[in-house]
Formats: sequence, structure tokens, C-alpha cells
Amino acid sequence: MKMAERADTEIKDVPTLNILLCFLLNKIAKPVEVEHLYDIAIGTGVVNYFYYQDSVDYLIKNGLVSLEKNRSGIDCYVIEEKGRECARRLKAYAPKSYRDKLMLAAMRYFARLKYEQEIKIEYIPIENGYYTHVRCLDIDCDLMDLKLYAPDLTQAKLIGEKIMLNPAGFYGKVVELALSNEEPPYDLSDN
Repeated sequence: MKMAERADTEIKDVPTLNILLCFLLNKIAKPVEVEHLYDIAIGTGVVNYFYYQDSVDYLIKNGLVSLEKNRSGIDCYVIEEKGRECARRLKAYAPKSYRDKLMLAAMRYFARLKYEQEIKIEYIPIENGYYTHVRCLDIDCDLMDLKLYAPDLTQAKLIGEKIMLNPAGFYGKVVELALSNEEPPYDLSDN
């Protein structure tokens, strides 16, 4: 077994996790919904659920983070000045690889939330397969409404997942292809 396979990448101490969560909230620099922070932290595979709960409880109890409702009435974590100070002074005690992993997870998570507001994907069963129905939304109209055929649900979902990796790029390529599409040249050499 390789050394890398034996290495435990999960954070097993609450003080390091406290620093990481303060660092993350400080970098995000806006209130973060409770569910979103949980998804980001636990979704990386670096943070264990039980340590996460202990850390969040500690941060709130000690005034590093507070819990407030946003305009929609959803509970959000807000970093306090004490938490900002923790993030600035102690960030070196949390390994850079963990800081990077959490920040990358947060950036991807928030980008995905934004995409999900701009792109709607549904899977429509048909007689011999599925359509991946893609709609690119704007404020008052659909920028694109497209159905792509797939022989089964697994492939239809794969198409949807690939589109969601970079919806703007997908839309741009479709428009670019449409605008650069030309009639095939005709061979008139034997006339």
C-alpha cells in the first residue's frame, strides 16, 4: 500500500477545524446559509460530521461566529471580528492544503448555485430513451431551450452534469457553432 493511500486526510482536531471555518467564512466575506456551509465543509471529505458539529458549536458559543436570519428568514453564519482575527492570526496553523481544498469547494459550490438559477435541466422520458431538456434563462425570456436525446437516463444525466460544469461555456459554444455554421461546399469540378 502506498504511503499516500495510508495517509489520513480527514481533520481530527476541533481547534484546526475552528481555524479553517473562520478562515473560510472570512474569505467568503458574506453571511453563509447553515446548509451551504455544511455542504461545503462535509462535501470536501476533509471534515467529519461530528468534528464539524463540535467546531460550529464552539465558534458560536465563543463569539467567533454568530447565527442570524437573512432576508428570506434562513439561518446564516456570520463571522464576527473575533473570528476574523482568528482567521488572520492563526491561518498558518491550518495546513494550506486544507485551506485550499475548502476554498475551492466553496467557489465551486457557489458557482453551482448561481448556475442552477440560470440553467434549468430536466430529464424527459420518451419511448426509446430520454431527452435532456436544457433551458438557459434570462430575466424575461429563455436564451436557449434545447432538447438533447440520450438512450437512457444515466446518459441523459451525464449530459446534464457536463453542461452544469460550465453552462456559460456550453451556451457560448452552441451560439458560436450556430453563427459559424456554413453550407457545405459543392464539388463542381466534373462539370
